[in-house]
Amino acid sequence: MAAHTQKNNKPGKPGGKEAQPLIIAKTPAEEQRLKLERLMRNPDKAAPIPDRPKEWNPRAPPEFVRDVMGSSAGAGSGEFHVYRHLRRREYQRQDFLDKISEKLNRDQDYLDKVEQNRREAEERTAKRRKKREKLKQKKLMAKKKKVEEQQEEEKKSSDSSEEEQEEEEEKEDDAEAPSFIMGRK
Repeated sequence: MAAHTQKNNKPGKPGGKEAQPLIIAKTPAEEQRLKLERLMRNPDKAAPIPDRPKEWNPRAPPEFVRDVMGSSAGAGSGEFHVYRHLRRREYQRQDFLDKISEKLNRDQDYLDKVEQNRREAEERTAKRRKKREKLKQKKLMAKKKKVEEQQEEEKKSSDSSEEEQEEEEEKEDDAEAPSFIMGRK
């Protein structure tokens, strides 16, 4: 029994392996740290992730109003509070509708702006693409011209070397050729 009372002397959960002292968080950071420590004691356990809170919607206005109040004499003192409550609810509903329409307008403006930015980017890209193609064509033409000049130069050099060879052959032939031809008059 002494061992049992000794275990329960600690504040927090009574008995067992997981008896933890009760720690009261003094700051939000400390509270978060304690929650993380509790989660990390058993990492296999799924952490609770709360769903996103639903957006508040006002109650729809009634389709048929039965107790229409007017400013007639004889209205009781309690009618004012009912009227005030109905009026407040209607103002809330109208504010909600205004906020939704404003949000939709902002979303539409954003989508329009994104579309405009996409079109402008596409135009810039097309312009740069055209410029690159033009530059590519220019380089290709310059390269062709250079190759043609080289071929022409090679042709001329080969032609001139052939002419030189022919001239050399003629000179050689001239040297060996007889100065007169026999049998001709």
